[in-house]
Amino acid sequence: QLQVRESGGGLVQPGESLRLSCTVSGLPDSGRDTIVAAVAWFRHAPGRYREALLCIDNMGGGTTNYQYADSVKNRFTISRTNDKTTVFLQMNSLKAEDTGIYYCATRWGNCQKSRTLFRTWGQGTQVSVSS
Repeated sequence: QLQVRESGGGLVQPGESLRLSCTVSGLPDSGRDTIVAAVAWFRHAPGRYREALLCIDNMGGGTTNYQYADSVKNRFTISRTNDKTTVFLQMNSLKAEDTGIYYCATRWGNCQKSRTLFRTWGQGTQVSVSS
């Protein structure tokens, strides 16, 4: 059974950077390169819906990244360790509107934008951007 847990949130000033980590457990010890699994980062900002930001999967045997939110384009990137147990969200040039709770979620299969297609979620980590 897949499980995820986020870490790395905190309070930063506008323009600063922060890296969030999502630890993935429950992946099989063998066959990770053939089993397709996706990990996505979502953000729930105050007064807004939970939106998909970026996603990473291994569909086709390689690594594919997807960007869903235009608001984080050229500022946020997603990556993961080779053993697929940790997925990072690197956030640069942070803005006040990036404030929110950041969740990682995982699913068997390829990346999807819809949060309803992700069954496994972490508890979230708070990111606050303020001067």
